[in-house]
Amino acid sequence: MARIPPTSLLPTHEVTNQPDDFAGTNLYTADAALREAALREGGEWLDESLRELGEQAGSAEMLELGMLANRHPPELLSFDRYGRRIDEVRFHPAYHELMTRAMDCGIHDVAWTVNRPGGHVAHAARLALFTQAEAGTMCPMSMTYAAVPALRAGGADARWLEKLLGGRYDPDLAPIATKRGITIGMAMTEKQGGSDVRANTTRAYRQDNGSYRLIGHKWFCSAPMSDGFLTLAYTEDGLSCFLAPRVTPDGERNSIQIMRLKDKLGNRSNASSEIEYHDAYGALLGEEGGGIKVIIDMVHHTRLGTIAGTLGIMRMALAQAFHHTSGRRVFQRTLIDQPLMRSVLADLAVEYEAAAALVMRVGRAFDGTDESERAFSRLAVAVAKYWLTKRCPGFVYECMECLGGAGYVEESMMPRLFRESPLNAIWEGSGNVIALDILRTLARKSGAALEVYAAELALAGGGDERLDAAAAELLSILDRAAPAEAEARHVAEKLALLLQAALLVRHAPQAVSDLFIGSRIAGQAGHSYGAFAGEVPIKPVIDRQMSAVA
Repeated sequence: MARIPPTSLLPTHEVTNQPDDFAGTNLYTADAALREAALREGGEWLDESLRELGEQAGSAEMLELGMLANRHPPELLSFDRYGRRIDEVRFHPAYHELMTRAMDCGIHDVAWTVNRPGGHVAHAARLALFTQAEAGTMCPMSMTYAAVPALRAGGADARWLEKLLGGRYDPDLAPIATKRGITIGMAMTEKQGGSDVRANTTRAYRQDNGSYRLIGHKWFCSAPMSDGFLTLAYTEDGLSCFLAPRVTPDGERNSIQIMRLKDKLGNRSNASSEIEYHDAYGALLGEEGGGIKVIIDMVHHTRLGTIAGTLGIMRMALAQAFHHTSGRRVFQRTLIDQPLMRSVLADLAVEYEAAAALVMRVGRAFDGTDESERAFSRLAVAVAKYWLTKRCPGFVYECMECLGGAGYVEESMMPRLFRESPLNAIWEGSGNVIALDILRTLARKSGAALEVYAAELALAGGGDERLDAAAAELLSILDRAAPAEAEARHVAEKLALLLQAALLVRHAPQAVSDLFIGSRIAGQAGHSYGAFAGEVPIKPVIDRQMSAVA
């Protein structure tokens, strides 16, 4: 049914000079950078499903669901009306509908079920597209996807994997045998330790039947209505990884108490909580004392989710900026035709182009079967997470400014995007943690991370003299000596910029790579977006963003 347009002729004035509604855009076909990168790195088979998701995610209905799920955040119900403990979280119906759609399009399992190259690229691309409509639901999707390697470590009932792969959203609290599908959360960090999980105090005690009793607390438990949680606890043999289900194998509520929900800056639709284990049932994954080994693979895969989610936030902010400036006139010209605004938009566009190329290339590395690609994925996902999540808040803010006051009010999507923008920098390792992880990865001789990184840059060799010179300088420095810890952020930034530049030289239009390298590597720009030194050819960059693919 066609929507009746709002009344523009009001008693005191006529509402004019406003852009049309954003809804009705195919978020995939209108995004040349993402589409080209996804098909290049994942394969042409991705195109149809991404078209369908792009149409759905950009629809008025989907955008409305995202707004409602964030306007009506979840509520904690500790007890029922008779005073019996239930520890449940109530969500708005919009959240459940979004979760249903997310699992229907396979964000949680496509990487593990397609049995062809490009599965992890498909996961990342779908997650980025869905994030543009609503980001909070992508937290449980990302964790469920990343839980597969941990569940395969052994120790969990085989039905957990069976219900995850191919599963559909089923929010009911029920025994796993009756579920249509499941989601998995995480409960790792504690108050006294944070990222230092070896400082955890939660204990696990082995029972005669081979299960464990968990006693302790967790400072952050994301998505507490998941069917089970990967969690860390100490046994006599050291820090170990467990699966703690919400319903025990004998059909009882597990002794996991939700102490409170976090009052978060953003990610409002999704619940995050503090929990306590009171003799909670747990199943050991892997071996006792091998918890870090088991959980690091999940962390590795959730980092792909953090960069894909960041890409989605950036893209929706950029799309809003282009949409608004194309539909509003100021000083006798459309905003997008104002020279200084064009410089800002072009600078934002190349930032996004570089981000899309990087995320999709990292996704392909996750699909790699040889050691060189695995080594590249370990380094590149950390490099991408460090840099993209650091850039995201400033990027979203600049897009918000393009809308002026209209971007600062809650009827706009921009405040929600801005609140969401810092999350992925904090989740799964904040900036310092990631930067130091990059140094450790470079230092491991067995992984040959620096060699595979250098080989990736070499593929762009001869494409741009400025890039060649900067790459040679950095690689020479890293080859001579291990950087000091205090230099970790500097190294991470350089690694990211050069990798992005190399990908753009190989795959993007020359106008895009020239503008990126000139401003980010050759120093021909200031520190704010659009602060170019002298005239730069930005028209092809703007035109590329404005041309939607049918």
